[in-house]
Amino acid sequence: MISRIGYVLRETAASFQRNLTLTVAAVITAAVSLLIFGLTLIIQHGFDNLLAQWEGGVEMIVHVNAGAGDAQRAVIEEALVQQEGITIDTWRYCDVTCSLADADRLLAGDPTTRELLTAENITTQYKVVPMDATQVDILRGLRDRYLGLPNVNTVQLAEEQLDLISELQGFVSTYTTGLWIALMAAASLLIWNTIRTAMFARRREIEVMKLVGATDWFIRLPFMLEGLLHGLIGGVLASGALWFINDRWTAGVQGFPDNSGMTALVVVDGYQWQVALIILVFGSIVGTVGSGTAASRFLDV
Repeated sequence: MISRIGYVLRETAASFQRNLTLTVAAVITAAVSLLIFGLTLIIQHGFDNLLAQWEGGVEMIVHVNAGAGDAQRAVIEEALVQQEGITIDTWRYCDVTCSLADADRLLAGDPTTRELLTAENITTQYKVVPMDATQVDILRGLRDRYLGLPNVNTVQLAEEQLDLISELQGFVSTYTTGLWIALMAAASLLIWNTIRTAMFARRREIEVMKLVGATDWFIRLPFMLEGLLHGLIGGVLASGALWFINDRWTAGVQGFPDNSGMTALVVVDGYQWQVALIILVFGSIVGTVGSGTAASRFLDV
């Protein structure tokens, strides 16, 4: 058993040396495509952070002064209830815990500001979902009315912001997804061609191995391991580049104005490490499938 494992490792290393140029090209192409794949996931997560406060059709957020008790909030809730079925479909109260969780996402790129928010000074929120037929002008009128209520700090409206963010998210997602798919296909073809070249270079040896009783799987294993390593090395390079880009972007966003809305477009909640793991697994699978297909296709050399 140990001798077979040793044989597979030796043949894989030898194949790397024989096809060094093709190997480097396959690894680089796989790394670039996996990097774009990872960036697509990171960007999507950043947009999700930006849109989190507007989930569920919310188009108005009423911010309540910190420390307002049940009796003080009752005036606001009465005003919301009066509009139910007329301009407001549903509403819900986002308490201190909920508001802090929102701040974690929206201020992910501005830890200095986030550290200033505590359970004692953060504003709580009423998230309002309007009726389907409610016009923006009517919501603006409600905003002005609610701003005059006691203990109301500010009132936010989604207005055109949501459509703009969603359109931008769709645009970025569509084109980056198309790009990484095209590059991943190119990487798979390069791995496939590398394995084909390696098998043709060893066709005499493969014929002898088959004559002495070597199974097809025994012959395929070194080539499949080679393809797996192509994808895995590409995944390692892509993960390193992804960490560097995300770190630089996170550091750069801290210098943006507080009202730019860009502080939510960062990923610092550990999701980047999940993406790195996905990249490694995905790269390994693509490399193994590509090499395994080539090894099966050209086994009878």
